[in-house]
Amino acid sequence: MLNSKYLNIGRADGLAGRSRQSTAERFKLQALAARIIIEVTLQDSKAHANVFLIGLMGAGKTTVGRAVARRLNRPFFDSDHEIVARTGVHIPIIFEVEGEDGFRARESSVIDELSQLSGIVMATGGGAVLRPENREWLKSRGLVIYLRANPHELWLRTRRDKNRPLLQTEDPRARLEALYHVRDPLYRECAHVVVDTGRPSINSLVNTVLMHLERAAIDSDCAS
Repeated sequence: MLNSKYLNIGRADGLAGRSRQSTAERFKLQALAARIIIEVTLQDSKAHANVFLIGLMGAGKTTVGRAVARRLNRPFFDSDHEIVARTGVHIPIIFEVEGEDGFRARESSVIDELSQLSGIVMATGGGAVLRPENREWLKSRGLVIYLRANPHELWLRTRRDKNRPLLQTEDPRARLEALYHVRDPLYRECAHVVVDTGRPSINSLVNTVLMHLERAAIDSDCAS
């Protein structure tokens, strides 16, 4: 029950004065209630915001993303895996048949669709940030974490991987260095958080990401 002082009850200031003050107080209370509802809604929205992982190939986006999703009890998506599942062929085949432009178009379509979901963790392909619309969708629809690694570390992780069409060259290490110099500024433009991967364990990386999410007030989605 509201205290009488908020409604100005008991003062002999005249009916008109009491009516005006009562109306003013009522508007103040309504405004306060509306502000509280907005703040709670925003906090809840942030707590259940999407989490997007970006970075070059070999940065650990899929491995870390899957572990983070498991810890948060959230659905996990990998945009590259989603493209493969929908087309029925591996990414090198898409590059061979449709070229990189064709693959990027498919990639944008998947990212646009998945980023509109709620409460997910998604790992993106290394080149997802090349298109401005992808960067805008990711940045505006969730918390973007850039898993950064230097080209040498990435080369050590990917040198035996034949499923990366951009690295099927005579000098994949030089190609990674070139990709890094082009894409690193785009990752940083898009990211809310940058995590240097270095050589820690996966568990350590996952804990670092979760720490950043906790600071951003992003919660787990507990099963009902």
